[in-house]
Order: sequence, then C-alpha cells, then structure tokens
Amino acid sequence: MRTPAGGRSVAMHASAPRASREMATRAKSKVFRDRREAGRALAEAVRSRELDDPVVFGLPRGGVPVAFEVAAALEAPLDVLVARKIGAPGNPELAIGAIAEGGVQVLDHALIRRLFVSHEELEHAIARATAELLERVARYRRGAPPVSLEGRTAVVVDDGLATGSTARAALRAIRARGPRRVVLAVPVGARETVEAFRHVADEVVCVMVPEHLWAIGFWYLDFGQTSDREVTELLDLARGEPADAGAAPVPPDPPVLRPAAIALPGAEASLAGDLAVPAGATGLIVFAHGSGSSRHSPRNRHVAMTLNRSGLATLSLDLLAPEEELDRHNVFDIPLLAQRLLAATAWAKDQPELGSLPIGYFGASTGAGAALWAAADAGERVGAVVSRGGRPDLAAPRLAEVRASVLLIVGGRDPVVVDLNRQALAQLHQGAQLTIVPGATHLFEEPGALDEVARLAADWFARHLGSATTGRP
Repeated sequence: MRTPAGGRSVAMHASAPRASREMATRAKSKVFRDRREAGRALAEAVRSRELDDPVVFGLPRGGVPVAFEVAAALEAPLDVLVARKIGAPGNPELAIGAIAEGGVQVLDHALIRRLFVSHEELEHAIARATAELLERVARYRRGAPPVSLEGRTAVVVDDGLATGSTARAALRAIRARGPRRVVLAVPVGARETVEAFRHVADEVVCVMVPEHLWAIGFWYLDFGQTSDREVTELLDLARGEPADAGAAPVPPDPPVLRPAAIALPGAEASLAGDLAVPAGATGLIVFAHGSGSSRHSPRNRHVAMTLNRSGLATLSLDLLAPEEELDRHNVFDIPLLAQRLLAATAWAKDQPELGSLPIGYFGASTGAGAALWAAADAGERVGAVVSRGGRPDLAAPRLAEVRASVLLIVGGRDPVVVDLNRQALAQLHQGAQLTIVPGATHLFEEPGALDEVARLAADWFARHLGSATTGRP
C-alpha cells in the first residue's frame, strides 16, 4: 500500500501492470506508422474483394487520409461522409450518440439514462453537433453534390473502430442513398464492435482485430490530429484538381513513438507512457492529460507532434493505473497526480538520452493542475509549464511557489475556465501569461484552434525552457 501526498492511501496492484501488458501486446502486433501507411495496408485487404463500381467514403477528419489510399488502390472516386458524435454534457469526448448527413441520428439511450442526461441537455448537445456537422459539410464539399451511389458499392473508411457510434450513423446515412452494397473498412477495430457491425454492413474489412484495443491511437506511431486543410487537399488531389500553390511544405517525418514504463518508487506497478525523441532534441516536455482522457488523446498527440517538429522530445503518460481510474476521487487527487508527474521526471533524468535535457510540463484540464503542483515541488528543475484549457485553480495552494515560466491558454468561448485562469494568474509570479484563443471552446475543436495552441506552446518552450537546470530531482 502506497500513501501519496495528502495522506490517502491508494492500492497498487502488482500483478500484470498496464505498461507491461500494453508493451507486450504492441510487440506482438503490427503498429502503423501513420494513417497513410494504415490506408495502404487496408487498401491491400479491400482490393482482394470483388467490388462492383466502388465509391470510397472517408469519415472526416482522421478517416480521410486512410480512405485516400484505399481510393487510389481501387482507382475509385473519393468522397466524404460527414458524421459527428454527440458529446455528453460536461464530458464532450464521451459519445452518447452520433449524427450524420441526411438527418441521421443514433442515440445510446442506455448511456443517456445512466448519465442522467436531461431532455434539455440532450437537445443542446444535438444542436451543437448539428451545427458542427453543417459547417464541415460546407467546408469539405464547397457546394459540390455528393457522388451518386445508385447501384454502386459504398466503401466507408475510418482510421479505427472503437465503440462505433459515429460509424453506425454514417452507415445509416449511406444506406439511405441506395447503394447496391455497403462495406465498412478500417485498419484496426475492437473485436466485439467489428463482430457487431457484420450485422450492420454487408461486409466488414479490418486489418487488425487485437484482443484488447485499448485505444485506436495505441496502434499508430503518429496519431496526430488531421487538419481541415489536409482533408480538403486530399479531396482536391483525388478529384484531379491542382494543389494550392501557397500550401505549406510537407513537414518532416515524426520521430518514432516508443512505449515507456515508468516505475513508481516503493511500488511494483508502472505507469504507461509514450516517448518520442527527435534527433538533436533540445528539451523534454512531459504531458499530463485531463480527466476522461488518456495519453492517446488526439489533441495532446497533435500538440506533441508540433513540439517534436520544433526539436522537443515528448513523454505522454497515464498518471493512474487502470484500477485507480475506477475511483473518481483519484482523478481529482492533484497531490497524487503531481507526485506521479515528479516520478516520471525522475525517471527521465535516469535515461541516458534524456538526462541532460531541460524539462517542461504540458497539462490539459485537471492535468494542468497537477503540472503546476508538481512544478512547485520541482523548483528550478522544471523551466516552463503550458496549460491548455486547464484548471490551475486545482493547484491554488501551491501557485505562488511555482518558479517555472507559466503560459495559460484558454478558449475565448470557455467563460468559466477563462475566469478560473484569470484568478490563477493573479497568484502566479509576474512572468506568467494568459493567452485567450478567440472563438475557441474548451476542447479547441474549431478550425485552426488546436494548431494555435501547439504554436503558442512550441514558442513558449523555445523561449523559456532553457531556464531549467539539468540536475536530478
């Protein structure tokens, strides 16, 4: 039994630690480098089927790079089928249903009842998802009509299949357009979900069906967020339209993402992490995700990829073991999470390729509170902290002790969190800064919002990380 700061004991299960199980699973299975490589593998599997006059549909945004490779291999038209999950009130990343083009709506009534979602809350969530769907349809189609499906085979492609709520809505929308057959194709999927969809689609093609999915992003080395610009460029390329002459150059390949197991002092369990170290790394950024998320968060992955391209190594980790996550009190135990973050910092200092690098923290939501609390304990050993949509108020007792350079980034349409961050700013030292991204909501899902977060973070670490010392904690 281990007792963290704060006095509350937390049981640590020594048998089959999560990190060891995940690394063993990953070692035995194929891991895709990125969505384009996954698309090429999926294309080989789809091409072996006899498909009459196929049309390939990518589910934006992450499914489009995969679908582009499938369409190229089949020499078939590429289109998009826009579907959006309906996020749960207070936890937008948790899907309680989905909507798709053509007015299709799929609801998880059992989950809605379990979460005590009111009728008004449900209507608001549906209205928000609908507005986002219509905006994306206009952006991707730009007035062009959808490809005709009458008498043809529709191949619906996504980058993975977890719960399948969005895919279910997409298939229903496709069925309404009168195709001869509907094929669902994904590079990786949860076994039970893949089996369930064999009764929804005429055929399901899945390259990998692991015993435990964990998360879709676990099966990709690069699972950074796909941008709207990439979606429109791939659609233009598939239609034979010229690329934008002012397009940005293709970024370099990201460093290989490697699994890491961070041992906890005085316990036999380990924390699971993902490490990326670019050549000539100038610093290490340790990520602390928020409640309801994990180290596979596509938003944090997107930021991490930008930092990697800026020459910074990144370590994304889960600060709680699976058994601990079942207790919601642990998720908000900021001293415990901070202690785990400091353990990861100590682990990094013992690694030959990381030991000399200055360290910074990137925290999201509750993870930002943990990052600031840990930075107060770390003193000058941590040079900079960046918070994305964070809850610095959760570290209020320690804010005045933080010596690191702190950047608080908040969406302009997230008023409650803006207010919490303004109050926290007054308690931090004079060099701290609050930056509000106009028009962005809590998750920074708006076009370009997350790119702005990544740019701000990369610039802040470049300017302030050098203040960290490289001594051991």
